[in-house]
Amino acid sequence: MLTTTQTIAWLNNFADKIETNKAYLNDLDTPIGDGDHGSNMVRGLTAVKATLADKSDADLTTVFKAAALALISKVGGAAGPLYGTAFLEMAKASKNGDADLDPLLTAALAGLKKRGGAVAGDKTLIDVWTPVTAAVQADQLTPAVISEAVERTKPMVAKKGRASYLGDRSIGHLDPGAVSSGYLFTALLETVAQS
Repeated sequence: MLTTTQTIAWLNNFADKIETNKAYLNDLDTPIGDGDHGSNMVRGLTAVKATLADKSDADLTTVFKAAALALISKVGGAAGPLYGTAFLEMAKASKNGDADLDPLLTAALAGLKKRGGAVAGDKTLIDVWTPVTAAVQADQLTPAVISEAVERTKPMVAKKGRASYLGDRSIGHLDPGAVSSGYLFTALLETVAQS
């Protein structure tokens, strides 16, 4: 069961990881994108932290929705709508009283697939969300599951987004959205494990 306190701590931890790795994410994005994934995510997550600062008494739905709207309004490129959609779908799922990670992540993953039109193997954040969601369902999420999912994007050919224009030249590069999603789930593991 995810609580409001845990969720805010999770998202703050995620924001800190993105801030720390901003330059690395920009570097990953340079050969296959616009070179600004880290900067965009920092802008969005700074807004998320500010928005959530006074939400400690809010319910889970309000927290997820506030995070989603901050990301959609502040993060440029595809990342804002995608991450925003994931959190909006979690907000909708939590409105039904669901506070378990399994249904929340399942709803988010379905929303991501619908919004971006990507499937596993397209070299996108879906390649991290899919195995992580399956691992959560099986109660087997570990740091190794997350890092392996991120690393598996390296040999893939990008089939969606800006990187898809490069075709085979996208091989050998980690997908920046997959890497930032790795930080999201590492932060989740740390936050939920410590609470």
